[in-house]
Amino acid sequence: MPRLAANLTMMYTEHPFLDRFAAAASDGFQGVEFLFPYDYAAADLQARLRDYGLTQALFNAPPGDWAAGERGIASLPGREDEFLRGLDQALEYAAQLGNRSLHVMAGLIRPEQDRAAHREVYVNNLAHAARIAATAGITVVIEPINTRDIPGFFLNRQDDAQAICKEVGADNLKVQFDCYHCQIVEGDIAKKLERDMAGIGHIQIAGVPDRHEPDVGELNYPYLFDRIDALGYTSWIGCEYRPKAGTRAGLGWAQPYLARR
Repeated sequence: MPRLAANLTMMYTEHPFLDRFAAAASDGFQGVEFLFPYDYAAADLQARLRDYGLTQALFNAPPGDWAAGERGIASLPGREDEFLRGLDQALEYAAQLGNRSLHVMAGLIRPEQDRAAHREVYVNNLAHAARIAATAGITVVIEPINTRDIPGFFLNRQDDAQAICKEVGADNLKVQFDCYHCQIVEGDIAKKLERDMAGIGHIQIAGVPDRHEPDVGELNYPYLFDRIDALGYTSWIGCEYRPKAGTRAGLGWAQPYLARR
């Protein structure tokens, strides 16, 4: 049975961010994830996790200047020192929040830029990140993202992500398998899960094509949940979707998997 984590960046936006923890817990979620914690003191986030009995499943390392359109810096030549400083900050938060998985975003590449140079920087940065994170018992994950949602994103395909992880060769570097992004770019999700499960560190879900509830759109998530269970995956599945209306009103799909409190 899937262990669902509410994505507090996209879900429960009816509430101020710090109130979303209570809302998720009251609906039966036992885990949460979000994009970035850095606008809040780690102690404040830790208190909400503790007070509502929640596990922090995932968050992202600093992505560069998000407001200016940056979407990660791990593959950007010339930003290596900034990347490592951001990694240190992320690991400090992870230690306080009890978070065991850290997503590192690759960043954007323009058509005229040298992909091989970006890839070399990416591999080197990931090797450093995995080595440092390993001392804290943390898994680093990388995510292929579709270029409809983020045009120019460097990493788009599951096989490319798996190949990069194999090249780095760190046991604590894995792929974040987002079913929404994979369906848009490649499809054939069940077979890719079967092929790559050993290298998958985190899974996320959303309806396709509009990124609403998982029971809206072209994917059959009850079937995929059964396949994921059969493949032995026992970690969190992040619900990274935008509810069509209120979050609670759209949770009918999740009721079989949530423990009401």
